Amino acid sequence: MNHPRTVLVVGGGAAGNAVTILLRRAGHTVDLIEAKDDWNATAGSGITLQGNALRVLRELGVWEQVEASGFGFGSIGIVAPDGTVQHVQDDLRTGGDELPSTVGMQRPRLQRILSEAVRASGASVRLGTTAEILGQDADGVSVRLSDGSEAHYDLVIAADGLGSATRAAIGVTVKPEPTGMAIWRVAAPRPAGVTRADIVYDGPAHIAGYCPTSDTTLYAFVVEANRDRAALPRETYADEMRRLASAYGGRWPEITEHITDPAKVNYTWFDRLLVEGSWHRARVVLVGDAAHCCPPTLAQGAALSLEDAWVLAQTLTGSDTWDDSLFQAYYERRIARVRPVVEASVQIGQWQLDGVRGDVPGLMARTMTMLRELP
Repeated sequence: MNHPRTVLVVGGGAAGNAVTILLRRAGHTVDLIEAKDDWNATAGSGITLQGNALRVLRELGVWEQVEASGFGFGSIGIVAPDGTVQHVQDDLRTGGDELPSTVGMQRPRLQRILSEAVRASGASVRLGTTAEILGQDADGVSVRLSDGSEAHYDLVIAADGLGSATRAAIGVTVKPEPTGMAIWRVAAPRPAGVTRADIVYDGPAHIAGYCPTSDTTLYAFVVEANRDRAALPRETYADEMRRLASAYGGRWPEITEHITDPAKVNYTWFDRLLVEGSWHRARVVLVGDAAHCCPPTLAQGAALSLEDAWVLAQTLTGSDTWDDSLFQAYYERRIARVRPVVEASVQIGQWQLDGVRGDVPGLMARTMTMLRELP
């Protein structure tokens, strides 16, 4: 092990939590700060975790909790708008044969599992706190926190998401771009017959689907062309999602009757982001959505973020010299995997947006085969 260092992790989502746990395990002193007072422990409906995400969660020591809290399954159904099942495809076990292909779970529950693991690691955690980069030198980064305190760290890891203020502060000018689509999401009771994810690529919306998240819950989603969010009053969210979902048959009527509370419906545009060239500036390095983001058409957002954390922690703990060449090696290792996933995710969405019957199953299969390899 290299000698212990001091690290500031900015952002307590999947990537920030994971890298904190792994660096603490290696003996480094880690401060994690998160802008949200509640550590994002209540936001979101559901999340689909492919095997490559589960592989990292196992490395973090939380797999048993995830398995107990979620709903594992091994196939995906392609369904007509009237509910007729057209095709059932077995999912690849991208995390290896000893893990399920996929686990669906409630996103707040995953966040609570990870945040509890961060606390147990001995990391210092400050919620409702942001950071301002004051300057960098050959030995590290000077930082002022929003509580007025200042400190010097050997490394700052920017895990502060798609709109990363840290990314902008270090001069990375790439910004997220809308893809032209938007998604409605809601958590609902799980009908007894829903034991896998089903997706419709037709009907009044571009994509509609659902995924079981526990023995009693699922999350459902409907994807359409994005609209001006200012023209969508928050109190109409349930009505809008129910209107789109009511055109679908099969299990959808049982789901739609529970779309009643606008506060429980989430509406988000699809964005894409890919920082090219490097993911660091001196001793500040990007992970997760701060470096890349793709539409959820392949359910790989959290998985890629968790993989970033795993690879970065491996890179840092494997060397005593934290310099440009080390951080560039981390980037080169990740970009070869992240770029095709971002491109495939965007392509699948674009086919739906354009009304083109592209090779969605083939592109999914090729991408998932690649993800079976270690990151």
